[in-house]
Amino acid sequence: MRIIIAGASALGVDLASNLIVRGHEIILIERNAEKAQELAESMDCTVISAEATRPEILEKAEIEKAEAVVACTGHDQDNIIIGLIARTANVPEIIIKTDSAELMTVAKKLGFRHVVNPSQAMSVIIADTLRGLDVIELSTLVRGEVRFTSLIVAEKAAGEKLLDLDLPPKTAAIGLYRGSEFILYLDNPRLEAGDELLFATITEAEDKIREMFSENEEAPMQGA
Repeated sequence: MRIIIAGASALGVDLASNLIVRGHEIILIERNAEKAQELAESMDCTVISAEATRPEILEKAEIEKAEAVVACTGHDQDNIIIGLIARTANVPEIIIKTDSAELMTVAKKLGFRHVVNPSQAMSVIIADTLRGLDVIELSTLVRGEVRFTSLIVAEKAAGEKLLDLDLPPKTAAIGLYRGSEFILYLDNPRLEAGDELLFATITEAEDKIREMFSENEEAPMQGA
């Protein structure tokens, strides 16, 4: 698998190392020339010393051949820009790291499929551990074509009740987030623009769900 990693942060370097061991072709882009040189000498991958937000640099990295792009620079805005460039190149998998909760919401509204907030994820795991809870990773529950996905409700879908939705086969609404409040599907809430809907579904139904609720019909959903 050909993967472009933008940003030689601790996350980017660790990810590159793990993927190299698993036999993937890695192209690592880092703006700091000295750091890029050190990595080029120590890692078994292509390292490009440049700014990954520049389209010509991603073209140099042959983004059109990439099967995945991971944007994990230290700047959330840059990561979103890189994601947008990757989308125009029709990269199948785009993963964006964001440290800002506000920009995480922006990325979801733009329709990105995978948005990762490391500090938020770790804080939840640690808090649950301190409460004595055995946290089950979502990835262990996802098998075959099953997907847990979420999307932001656009104006066109506002006003409908959750249980009245005509969903595709093998798709069920779990509930929604309205701000920080979680509303279970059994409460049958009326949808509002900006709600984050959660679904259990299958891969082939994702496009249909996106068309039903998302403003950006070309954008993929956030999911696992």
